Amino acid sequence: MAADDKAKTAERLDDAASLFTEIMGTPDRSIPQDLLEKAPCIVLVPGLKKAALGFGGKFGRGYSICRAASGEGWGAPAAIRVEGGSVGFQIGVSSSDVVLLIMNQNGMKKLASSKFTVGADATAAAGPVGRNATAQTDAYMSAEILSWSRSKGLFAGISLDGATLRNDLDENAVMYGQKWTAKQILGSGAKPPEMAAKLISVLNKYSPKQRK
Repeated sequence: MAADDKAKTAERLDDAASLFTEIMGTPDRSIPQDLLEKAPCIVLVPGLKKAALGFGGKFGRGYSICRAASGEGWGAPAAIRVEGGSVGFQIGVSSSDVVLLIMNQNGMKKLASSKFTVGADATAAAGPVGRNATAQTDAYMSAEILSWSRSKGLFAGISLDGATLRNDLDENAVMYGQKWTAKQILGSGAKPPEMAAKLISVLNKYSPKQRK
């Protein structure tokens, strides 16, 4: 395994940790704590690229992480790629950070599959923002995924309908030495790689236990 591959993966993992720290560090503009505590899994994608020139597309690399089987603490991360397209007329390239909360067992099953499309294979809704935001609407209660993005400092709920999440086997090989799938990693009790220690520590800081 090339040293520069390991360095790039370690940097992405640290970027994911920084993303989550920055979002949760401003409670009145963060993910509502009650939703975070209910979520069995989270997906963090620092720097999702979106380009548009007649035809728009999304591309990003990030990590999905689920809680340990006991519900206390977070387990090993699995690398994911986010891909998707939409027809549009904007011209330009933008980058945004994306956070997904997986809210139930059905969402977890989709996350552990080789790939799934948001909106088509899994029900999704734009997530609310702020510690006092109400999360008791039908959309939030029934959604398998809640999604947010941060662009130019603004953190808000967004719709990721049409985006496809798939296993990033090459990135998993860098972390684990084998091209493990998300199903082989998430919830399996796999030992997290040392390079993911900061990310797991940050998640445990803000949500050490899952609320049933």
